[in-house]
Amino acid sequence: MQNAIINITNLRLRTYIGFNQEEREKKQDVVLNIEIHYPADSACINGDIVEHALNYKTITKAVIKQVETGHFLLLEKLVADILEICHEHESVTYAKVRVDKPHALRFADSVSLTLDWRKS
Repeated sequence: MQNAIINITNLRLRTYIGFNQEEREKKQDVVLNIEIHYPADSACINGDIVEHALNYKTITKAVIKQVETGHFLLLEKLVADILEICHEHESVTYAKVRVDKPHALRFADSVSLTLDWRKS
C-alpha cells in the first residue's frame, strides 16, 4: 500500500484567539501546519482520475473559513476544530495539526499546540 502524506506548511491566518478582553476584540495572527495521511494506491495507478486523490484545496478552504470566522478562547479548541475538518474525508487515516500563536509570550517567537488523530 502506498501512503500519501499531504503537508500544508505555514498557512498564515488571522482569528480571534484568547480570553483576555483585547484578544476577544482584535484578530491575531496564527500559523498552521497540517499533515494528512491517506492511502494513495488508486490515485497513483489512476493518475488521470482526480476523484482518487484527496483534495487538499477543499480541506484548506474549509480550514480558512473555520479559522477566520471563528472566535476561540483556547488554542486547544482552535486546533481540535481544524483537526476535525482534516479527518472528515473517509480516506484519511491520520492527521496532525499544529497551530502557532506568534508573540503570545514576551520573550518567545510563538506558543504552539499540536493535536493528532488516527483512524481506529
